[in-house]
Amino acid sequence: MKIFVCVKQVPDAKDVRLDPKTNTLAREGVESIMNPYDRHALEEAVAIKEKLGGTVTVVTMGPPQAEAVLRESIACGADEGVLISDRAFAGADTWATSYTLAKAVETLGGFDLILCGKQAIDGDTAQVGPGLAYRLNLPYVACVQKTRQVSAEAIEVERMMDDGYDVLRLPLPALLTVVKDINEPRVASLKGKMKAKKAEIQQLSAADIGADPQCIGLAGSPTQVVRVFSPEPRGDRQIFSGSVEEQVDQLVACLKAHL
Repeated sequence: MKIFVCVKQVPDAKDVRLDPKTNTLAREGVESIMNPYDRHALEEAVAIKEKLGGTVTVVTMGPPQAEAVLRESIACGADEGVLISDRAFAGADTWATSYTLAKAVETLGGFDLILCGKQAIDGDTAQVGPGLAYRLNLPYVACVQKTRQVSAEAIEVERMMDDGYDVLRLPLPALLTVVKDINEPRVASLKGKMKAKKAEIQQLSAADIGADPQCIGLAGSPTQVVRVFSPEPRGDRQIFSGSVEEQVDQLVACLKAHL
């Protein structure tokens, strides 16, 4: 089975800052990590490969330094990494990103399953996975919490719902986006790290994937961020102390005073 995993390099959430001049995330001096949800997609892909055989190819779109998450993926069990990198991709929204990833997947070809994290922690839209499935005309399931059965022809999964879960069976090829409940990502072994260090990372440009210049980057993005800001403090705040019962009494008294 040939599995593709889409991963993204994102700023570490604990160090996120906003650039007041550009209204975008300030990335300079901020540590970059693999998107946490994507770690679970990678782990599930490697686990399926170990059961059924095959290969796991990890794909990321980003600047040259995004190669780091590809090597990290190889250290954790992936077979190869592909970096989709070009200045023309800068400023892409989820629509343009899904187009770019789809063109890259079509260029690489021959997959049975695509796995993505539910969402990226820097954008939190959860749109790229479903958008990629739409571009490739694939059946897909979002928010997968468990893989029940996998064969060369189909995959059966549990989709997380507010009141439980659904059991769905999809023909392959297909696309899944996964949640953190699906597994516990493994730690890279020394052997894996040595393999990752020596691995040759394939790089694809806009020309390599045959991308339409009007469909990538800012030119291909129908949505753009106009302004990003930190919320203003909401006036006076009061902290209640004491036992739970005492705090409840204080809260009730406070609410009554404002009626």
